[in-house]
Parts: sequence; structure tokens; C-alpha cells
Amino acid sequence: MGNRLYVGNLSFGSSQDSLRDAFAAHGDVVDVHLVADRVTGQSRGFGFVTMGSRGEAESAMAAMNGSDLDGRALKVNEAEERPGGGGAARSRNHGW
Repeated sequence: MGNRLYVGNLSFGSSQDSLRDAFAAHGDVVDVHLVADRVTGQSRGFGFVTMGSRGEAESAMAAMNGSDLDGRALKVNEAEERPGGGGAARSRNHGW
């Protein structure tokens, strides 16, 4: 298991700060990324939280999965790495 967690079932009103605050109770939060629609900018209801260590990520996942944030029960899993580092980044880097 790595340090990066997938967080699903987020309220559209959830912010990076509210997510950071919720996960900070379980260790050092290195990064928070909420995924938004590219056209509208509206939250897509999921994001990623990177914790400071594997142990902190495991603790946060166990504690936060099913917990309530902004009126929604969170779904927290280990984030799966995308092969090749993600298509969007690769496309921008090569000008496709």
C-alpha cells in the first residue's frame, strides 16, 4: 500500500480545506486534490489525499471509510496508480 488514498462520495460542497482537516486527525496530509469537471469547474464528487507515510494512510483509510463529511458517507480506498502516469499529463507533455 502507498500513501495516496482515493476519496469518493464527496459532497459537491466539500472543499480541499474540509478534506484536509478531516484527514489531518490521522496524520500528516501532504496533498489534497479534488477532481473537477474541466468545462464547468464543478466537483466530480471524488478526490485524492496523500498522507505522510504508509502507516498514516492505512490509519486514515480505516478511520475515514464510511465516516461522514459534509453530510455524505465517504468511500476511502488505496488509490490505484495509472500506467504511464496518466493520459492527460502525457498528452500535454507531448503536445497531442
